[in-house]
Amino acid sequence: MKASQFLITTLKEAPADAEVVSHQLMTRAGMIRKLGAGIYNYMPMGLRVIQKVEAIVREEMNRAGAVEMTMPVVQPAELWQETGRFEKMGPELLRIKDRHERDYIIQPTSEEVVTDVARQELRSYKQLPKNLYQIQTKFRDERRPRFGLMRGREFIMKDAYSFDRDEAGAKASYQVMAAAYRRIFDRFGLKYRAVAADSGAIGGDLSEEFQVIAATGEDAIVYCPASDYAANMEKAEALAPAGPRPAPANPMVKTPTPGKSTCADVAEYLGVPLATTVKSLVLATDELNEAGEIVRSQVWLLLLRGDHDMNEVKVSKVPGLDKGFRFASIPEIDAHFGCKPGYLGPVGLKQPLKIVADREVAVMADWICGSNEPDFHTTGVNWGRDLPEPDLVADLRNVVEGDPSPDGKGALAIERGIEVGHVFYLGTKYSKAMNATFLDTDGKPKHFEMGCYGIGITRLPAAAIEQNHDERGIVWPDAIAPFTVVVCPVGADRSEAVKAAADELYAGLLAAGVDVILDDRGERPGAMFADWELIGVPHRVTIGDRGLKEGMVEYQHRRDAAATKVPAAEALAFVKGRLGV
Repeated sequence: MKASQFLITTLKEAPADAEVVSHQLMTRAGMIRKLGAGIYNYMPMGLRVIQKVEAIVREEMNRAGAVEMTMPVVQPAELWQETGRFEKMGPELLRIKDRHERDYIIQPTSEEVVTDVARQELRSYKQLPKNLYQIQTKFRDERRPRFGLMRGREFIMKDAYSFDRDEAGAKASYQVMAAAYRRIFDRFGLKYRAVAADSGAIGGDLSEEFQVIAATGEDAIVYCPASDYAANMEKAEALAPAGPRPAPANPMVKTPTPGKSTCADVAEYLGVPLATTVKSLVLATDELNEAGEIVRSQVWLLLLRGDHDMNEVKVSKVPGLDKGFRFASIPEIDAHFGCKPGYLGPVGLKQPLKIVADREVAVMADWICGSNEPDFHTTGVNWGRDLPEPDLVADLRNVVEGDPSPDGKGALAIERGIEVGHVFYLGTKYSKAMNATFLDTDGKPKHFEMGCYGIGITRLPAAAIEQNHDERGIVWPDAIAPFTVVVCPVGADRSEAVKAAADELYAGLLAAGVDVILDDRGERPGAMFADWELIGVPHRVTIGDRGLKEGMVEYQHRRDAAATKVPAAEALAFVKGRLGV
């Protein structure tokens, strides 16, 4: 490709709404252009990156035995109504009507459609296992689309779905996909971690996220440097403290804490460690009748150490809270505590309620909590002596750096990551909802065991940039760079020797199958180099009249601080050697 034929539209400044580096640099490098909130044109330079991501994904999916198909972007609502997700998915699911007032959706994912395909086409166990995948446009109506391609509304995703005759087969298919994903992300040339994850709204009980490591990542990744343990924050288990609960050493005392309503303020005021305080979080669960009206509510008190944060995913798995919960209202809090938030505690309640203690709190002694009276906290509180043992003890909190690893092989560390892939074992969640069956070996119908596997095709370039950039622009890994090599002739319009040498190197690289672009625009060297450093092409060869008179050209990798002189006659072999071709 020659630059004069291509569309290169770099900008000196990023738009004001570009909050993160990837959004800024993709816009400045002419890779994307905003069309609407969370909706972007993929410009030629950006599309080349996306196509390279797609090619790697497609090659490895095919290698793993998956079969490509395409499912419609617009899907009939009836399929989503079968699984209940038409109502449950909320406002992120874009619902539309056609001219006949029939309901449709713009697909955010395709479990329903692919399950419908399976129940029509896969009739016998002899046709299993099968894995069907697509690389297709998706739409999720994000409330606040931001960060460019990191959290847009329209995006491209690779989604795959496996169908097996039993659980063992489904889990084997899951492992095949998990291995394929590792090959895919290895080929991208990015630093990543595969972490155990909660399955969330899609469901299932076996799940891994693939996270690109980046300081700007939205997700906290928990891992053990001394082992292979890794999980996302929602999934990472906080182990119960070792050893028995200490015996009480202090009397329970109601202590004045004027104006101190947070654990941190109370600890500072009393001159004690924050870890000796206990915070009270009040939740409620509602029982509904068939009309959706609340017929009964129950209030719950969760107790966590003052320096710990509640993990909502873990709380949602506590028996009794697993059907859904909300934070209690002020009237509900007043009815049980007789006090406003900030001074709540489990001692001296007006009405009984369910008490769930975090594992850490369950073994604490002489702790501090609210007195259910403004400007007072109670010190020296102990289980058994001052209040009954909690109704439940559960892991309720986010882990923190230094916590023991669940595998017993060291202490936990935390880094930031960007989720770009996810694999799930679904079981029969969708096949039962849609009565998708096949005839098993005994001639009887049986529900498919399913898995689903996604990669954010358009999110991945943004994640790669968040991990690979400097003050000059993007630094692409070779595998997904828009071009692998750029040839930069300086003064080719004034020197036939420069033009001839550039054309010869360009033709040689093309013949060797190298993805190369020749910058024949006639730009000044400073502007030309600035463009390619911003765009992030990894390998650059500069050819100038002065160098050629010495029989030399200059090679510079995008990460190199300075150029390397290379004999002009050896330039092609040198670049091919650097590329391994």
